[in-house]
Amino acid sequence: MMKEMGAVMLAMRKCGAGLRRCLPWSRYILRYMSAGMTGRKIPAAPLPSEEASLYVHWPYCLKRCSYCNFNKYISRDVNHAEMRACLQLETEALLRVSQVSRITSVFFGGGTPSLAPPSTIAAILETVARRADLPVDAEVTLEINPTPMGLASLEEFRLAGVNRFSIGVQSLHDEALRVFGRDHNSQDALHTIAEAQRLCPGRVSVDVIFGRPGQTVEFWEAELNELLSACDDHVSLYQLTLERGTRLFKQVEAGQLTMPGDDVTAHMYESARRILGKRGFLQYEVSNFARNGAVSSHNISYWRAGQYLGVGPGAHGRFIPHQEGAILREAWTQTLEPDVWMKEVRCRGHGTRRRIQLGHLALLEEVLAMGLRLVEGVSHQLWKEFSPDADLQQVFGRSTEVQDLQKRGLLVLDDR
Repeated sequence: MMKEMGAVMLAMRKCGAGLRRCLPWSRYILRYMSAGMTGRKIPAAPLPSEEASLYVHWPYCLKRCSYCNFNKYISRDVNHAEMRACLQLETEALLRVSQVSRITSVFFGGGTPSLAPPSTIAAILETVARRADLPVDAEVTLEINPTPMGLASLEEFRLAGVNRFSIGVQSLHDEALRVFGRDHNSQDALHTIAEAQRLCPGRVSVDVIFGRPGQTVEFWEAELNELLSACDDHVSLYQLTLERGTRLFKQVEAGQLTMPGDDVTAHMYESARRILGKRGFLQYEVSNFARNGAVSSHNISYWRAGQYLGVGPGAHGRFIPHQEGAILREAWTQTLEPDVWMKEVRCRGHGTRRRIQLGHLALLEEVLAMGLRLVEGVSHQLWKEFSPDADLQQVFGRSTEVQDLQKRGLLVLDDR
């Protein structure tokens, strides 16, 4: 999925048998629900929503970056007609099974979705519009690799219905891009940013990675200032994570490259927050900054625990399958391998590999795990949408650990 959401879900999956084993608040939710402190029965799930966002995963890349462990495949012989048809079929199937009547935003991620023909993007959006309400002002984001090929296609993607670009700049240092295995250079990135801003002014986001091998705080600050002089109104900062099995992980393990220490990367993060603030960017999430109100409404829907449909190989979704008479939200994961996924879609309309029903506790855990990433946190109003009879104060107020976190200034639990 998109990078930030992918990182969150990866952390969740690493918890093994469920979030309750690794998230300390779980026992307080469970204790409250078990003890029946109010004497009222807690509903099994919130009222169903007819709205959802849509994530579409394009699994193909021209090459694999040295740090990447996302679900992507290197293929020189993509059957674009078949891929487009299957993405449309699965979109139709998930809209039907969820009975969602309105799609609030669409995000094309990958992989490298800018390698898809613009006609594929247009066809998927047309499919959505036929089956559900897709507002004319709905945010439609496409991840772009800032290569000459990606640059040349920007206008066609805009005509296909994309109104927001997310550009994987990662760095403005060519040597760093070489270490990352990227297929663009700094000038390609700057040209792509400029053209994207021309086509979608105020709706262009750039991704940049810090904490990379050999990077110092001074170099990072200079690079970020250079990027901010060229970028639009949204920036996503990601600290480099070494993922086992990647080429970069092996290089660091072999002593060929050296990573900055935790204190250095912490300093980089804090200096980035300071520099972005001076440039008018407000931090609204752990990794995301915006000015002029240019927040990503699609990603905010994840962090506020909204429903979303995940289409394409390896995509994730969270929704209630109303067509089957369900009342609980489920976590759906689509088959990873594109060829196998396409066969399954042709056979039964969607390539769903796994379905997990989310009980009330699991859903509340996700509300917290996502919501605590936001600067606004988890409001009582949001919590009430998912837990009408057990408010935040009742669940957490008596916890000695929560009280300790409050005393240390790490957690605020007030009337907001």
